[in-house]
Amino acid sequence: MTVTQFSINNQILDLTTPKIMGILNVTPDSFSDGGRFTNVDIAVNQAEQMIKDGASILDIGGESTRPGAAEVSLQDELERVVPVIEAIKKRFDILLSIDTSKAGVMFAAVDAGADIINDVRALQNPGCIEVAAKTQLPVCLMHMQGMPRTMQENPQYEDVVNDVKQFFIERVQVCEQAGIKRDNIILDPGYGFGKTLQQNYQLLANQAELLDLGLPLLAGISRKSMIGNLLNRPVDERLPGSLSAAVIAAMNGASIIRVHDVKETADAINVLNATHKEIR
Repeated sequence: MTVTQFSINNQILDLTTPKIMGILNVTPDSFSDGGRFTNVDIAVNQAEQMIKDGASILDIGGESTRPGAAEVSLQDELERVVPVIEAIKKRFDILLSIDTSKAGVMFAAVDAGADIINDVRALQNPGCIEVAAKTQLPVCLMHMQGMPRTMQENPQYEDVVNDVKQFFIERVQVCEQAGIKRDNIILDPGYGFGKTLQQNYQLLANQAELLDLGLPLLAGISRKSMIGNLLNRPVDERLPGSLSAAVIAAMNGASIIRVHDVKETADAINVLNATHKEIR
């Protein structure tokens, strides 16, 4: 099943073609761009560039979730993300996503203007599901085995695709029972989060099986270790691999592609879209 549109704050996001979510990390320690956008003015300038380059959504994050990342206090995370969200909303008509697993940050970010809640822990932390239900905004539920500090130590699955699908079935049910509308749910397979190199590619190759759940899919593979470890490339040399993965994810049903390199990914997706138009 292909989801063709998604309602966000009374706006319809057309998903007949994949949309790009630009990553804006306002953190000092993210694996790829940590420390680059911690200043509000610099973050706003980056937001403007990503919008020009083709982003339909910007994802604002104030806590790194890379393997081994240290936890961030509620106050620190609030001080990082809220001013940036407010500043971007004042200048641009763009959908904003808050990338957090803290109920307090979700509440404050939505109050500041965030349109989507994006949680790598799928609303499992205390208070998160209640806040999400109260906002009635779209939520992105990501699959992760374990926690960021330890998730890559020894991930194991009976069948990674089926296990991820079952996790989503259970979490969607819990969310619906808590008052979150099914139409407000997006699913993220969680590439790089508690999965071996082989498991990541098994999931990517068979990602379309998750479309059976009838919900939009978000794929975030940009610059991740599943690219670097396969190709033996450092973070700043992973663009070709990231573009390949983005196109494969889109071909396998992802409606939203979460990336650092917006302009290059937009070009790749536009070529894919042009090709799809000509299929007989």
